[in-house]
Amino acid sequence: MSPPSAAYLSTQSLTVLVPVYNEEESLGQFVVEMNKFLAQAPLPTTVLFINDGSTDGSLALLRGICGPDARYEFISLSRNQGLSTALKAGIDQCRSTLVGYIDSDIQTSPLDFLRFLEFFPAYDMVNGIRARRQDTLVKKLSSKLANAVRRRLINDGIQDTGCPLKILKLAYARRLPLFHGMHRFLGALVQLQGGKVKQLEVQHFPRFAGTAKYTLWNRAWKPLVDTFGFRWIRSRWKNYEIGEQLRAESRAGGVAGGGPA
Repeated sequence: MSPPSAAYLSTQSLTVLVPVYNEEESLGQFVVEMNKFLAQAPLPTTVLFINDGSTDGSLALLRGICGPDARYEFISLSRNQGLSTALKAGIDQCRSTLVGYIDSDIQTSPLDFLRFLEFFPAYDMVNGIRARRQDTLVKKLSSKLANAVRRRLINDGIQDTGCPLKILKLAYARRLPLFHGMHRFLGALVQLQGGKVKQLEVQHFPRFAGTAKYTLWNRAWKPLVDTFGFRWIRSRWKNYEIGEQLRAESRAGGVAGGGPA
């Protein structure tokens, strides 16, 4: 790790968001793999599961995982809301300076986060690229088509926006607007804020257990619809910078106070 990254990470903390929807068959092995990263992580790290209204035994397993280990936490949504809402709910709960994201199906390795961290603070987000995907032909072709159409329509340069392995600075994550399909545009939304995105190839594995929650319908048609929604948001997006300020908390020995009661 380069000295600038090491110095930066010594002052930072990380929350890894893990959306869960009916993944009882994978959660035990997921924790085994995540523990390998936690043992090497160069900064304080918390793993936050977001149970997205699972109807299997996932929630009971999360209680058992998180109860005895302070490194693991969970929140549980009252009903299934979808990946974008689950991620936003997790971001809203973050107390760290960096936010990671990984799926609980163990098709990507938490150990790749170690490589991601080397590119902070020079970049504001690092996004994975599944260069050698271990998926079905239909899944690979539908994702390839969706990525190509998205890049053509919004020209964000993100090669694999659906890769479930990312880290970004919390300041950028906090400004992500919640809308259906938001998770497909995390890199583009960071760029809209003026942020820099680094892309790295990551390991990819066959699904450990269970079944995929996505079909050809939501891998092809829905991303196309969401892309037009993103184009609308981008056309109305605004950023601002504060040029000068004088705040109560910046006055040495001053007293924070308000106006008339």
